[in-house]
Amino acid sequence: MFRCNVIQGLRIWKSYKFSAVSVVLKRKPQASRLLFTMVDSQYYLPNDIGISALDCTEAFRLLSPREQLYAHYLSRSAWYGGLAVLLQTSPESASIFVLLQRLFRKQPPAQLGNVATAAGLSPEEYQAFLVYAAGLYANMGNYKSFGDTKFIPNLPKENLKALVWQSQAFQDSPSEMEALWDSCSTLLFSLEDKQKQLGLGDKGITTYFSGNCCLEDAELAQRFLDSKNLSAYNTRLFKKKSEGKASYEVRLASAVQKDCAVDGEGETSCGRYNFEDCVFTVSRGDYDHLMKKVSENLEKAKDHAANENQKRMLEGYSRSFTFGSVEAHKEGSRFWIKDKGPIVESYIGFIESYRDPFGSRGEFEGFVAVVNKAMSERFAKLVSSAEVLLPELPWPKDFEKDRFLLPDFTSLDVLTFAGSGIPAGINIPNYDDIRQSEGFKNVSLGNVLAVACATQKDKLTFLDEDDKDVYIKWKGPSFEVQVGLHELLGHGSGKLFVQDEEGTFNFEQDNVRNPETGEKITTWYKGNETWDSKFSTISCSYEECRAECVGLYLCLNKHVLSIFGHEGQDAEEVVYVNWLNMVRAGLLGLEFYTSESKSWRQAHMQARFVILRVLLEAGEGLVTLKESTGKDGRPDALITLDRSKIHTVGKGAIESFLCKLQVLKSTADVEGGRALYERYSAVSDGGSHNFLCLRETVLQRKEARKMFVQANTRVKGDSVELVEYEGSAAGLICSFTERFADDAEEVEAHLLELNKRDAPCWF
Repeated sequence: MFRCNVIQGLRIWKSYKFSAVSVVLKRKPQASRLLFTMVDSQYYLPNDIGISALDCTEAFRLLSPREQLYAHYLSRSAWYGGLAVLLQTSPESASIFVLLQRLFRKQPPAQLGNVATAAGLSPEEYQAFLVYAAGLYANMGNYKSFGDTKFIPNLPKENLKALVWQSQAFQDSPSEMEALWDSCSTLLFSLEDKQKQLGLGDKGITTYFSGNCCLEDAELAQRFLDSKNLSAYNTRLFKKKSEGKASYEVRLASAVQKDCAVDGEGETSCGRYNFEDCVFTVSRGDYDHLMKKVSENLEKAKDHAANENQKRMLEGYSRSFTFGSVEAHKEGSRFWIKDKGPIVESYIGFIESYRDPFGSRGEFEGFVAVVNKAMSERFAKLVSSAEVLLPELPWPKDFEKDRFLLPDFTSLDVLTFAGSGIPAGINIPNYDDIRQSEGFKNVSLGNVLAVACATQKDKLTFLDEDDKDVYIKWKGPSFEVQVGLHELLGHGSGKLFVQDEEGTFNFEQDNVRNPETGEKITTWYKGNETWDSKFSTISCSYEECRAECVGLYLCLNKHVLSIFGHEGQDAEEVVYVNWLNMVRAGLLGLEFYTSESKSWRQAHMQARFVILRVLLEAGEGLVTLKESTGKDGRPDALITLDRSKIHTVGKGAIESFLCKLQVLKSTADVEGGRALYERYSAVSDGGSHNFLCLRETVLQRKEARKMFVQANTRVKGDSVELVEYEGSAAGLICSFTERFADDAEEVEAHLLELNKRDAPCWF
């Protein structure tokens, strides 16, 4: 293994910029120096990174004036709330954001470029700075939203400082800019081991927990929250000592700080509690200024709502962000589910728990999008076929929901997506109790898919030349099928066995049998336990794996393929590329594995690696993975899929594995689920494939994830103007500086105030 590292490091030495190497020269001995250089490219965004504008011009134009105003105020709410992600990501992200905003508000990228030249920066260095700034805006922090790896500017620190010092922002406010630089510049460039990735305790950086928290603290806090019937979604945890006892503050995100009851909740949850020889305090007021902005704009949007469901939805959301009530957000979500087929679709809140190291706390996100009617017709047909397709899944009917509540499933063109990244599809809400008994919605983000599926042949790695041509032609159609199945019948399927607080079971305890063992069911969810709280650290990736497997399994169904307009040989090409894309993604997933801590940094990519392992284990030549040497003389790999065995060997392997995943999930068998999932997630240099060595090959040949430039909306008189930007780093930067133009100083001051409030908690 070590020899492999050194050889690969030697081969790629010349491909690294001097700025990367200069950090490395301090390390000894020589072998370690080479390995560090190789890995170091993870922490820079390349100057030629793909940046594309999300096109929503036509979709927005077709909206009525009322719908445009509705979309505008929802977008404003989302953008303000999205700033909370800076505070959820790292101690320095908010300060870096403000530094960049002040630089570019005074001088847009073209003007600042002249200053950079005068300050002695080369064109490549200034471009590297623009790419870094664009990356921070796109990820809402200095850690990649997809992979949780830190990224730093690819230029010397002293050169960036020279640029800041000669900028107009510095000339106008030298003491403020110097203080801002001093507050974040060290962490901005730091690549100490713990700071290279997000994680809990000694595994990385997180601001969901104070710096003195570890896994045991997270587990204790979850037990406390369960005992009080409180959700972790909108909370952060801060630990300190009080009167000789461990003391914890559970802080709720809310505009209001005072202890007051929320309508419909009865007594407030805020207060001081003794629990397991510790003291817990539940308080309000996290991100208070931002949550106030969110609620104010939701109230404005309500004036332009199309129906009563939308009004009631927005009322629930507004109460949630005002008082920190997840129950109010659930109530709003219930009305959102009832709002069938809206022209303007949206959702907002603390939603996905991927980046909480414990897997329970939600990152803020908000989206606003316009329905693509033609594409939505296909998804509507898939929904109408769901009750026929669900019995095709490889688990007994007792493990499926008692009643499938037909959801909305629409294709949308994104106008606004505020948060750390933009997915291709979404299945929400994430509340288990609502999903199981009241329903959910699915959305596919059409203009995101269009950009994400655009592939250049010379950048396609690890496939043979013939496969590349087929892949490029059919990736878009196959991915559309996979997203549809993944969201609707993946996340939308499967039953959780629950015993409620009154002791009532939602399954026949004496009759239901485990199909894997033939035994009666002996484990289930109790009281306030949820999927996230029970399976915690593996819950996100495990569920993504289950949904991906459903997509692979059901895409073999001819009826499904016909719904999307694929028949005959075309249908077979869609199946082949869908499976080929999955096994290739499993190999690419190694980029998101950290060998030092033996941990995964991205839920979806871990899931795809697990699927690759399952299909390799199936044998019979279904999937082959070989190390090789590329035409450039560097280590390479080739992955192939025998299309003649997909419907036999492949289907059988996914069928067996998928049934295991569902049974373990349904029965709340954490021990069995963790053992199964961690076995397939393991990355080692043993066995038939040296995955640790392959990981380094993947790192050498990785392509940076694309970034998206989004439009702004602006009210002019009685109408709303759509302001669009070019697909470049400069365009992305300008979109953000203009996004908060009306109250920039106020927003920046609040961000710095919120950041300063908690600064002592992180180190």
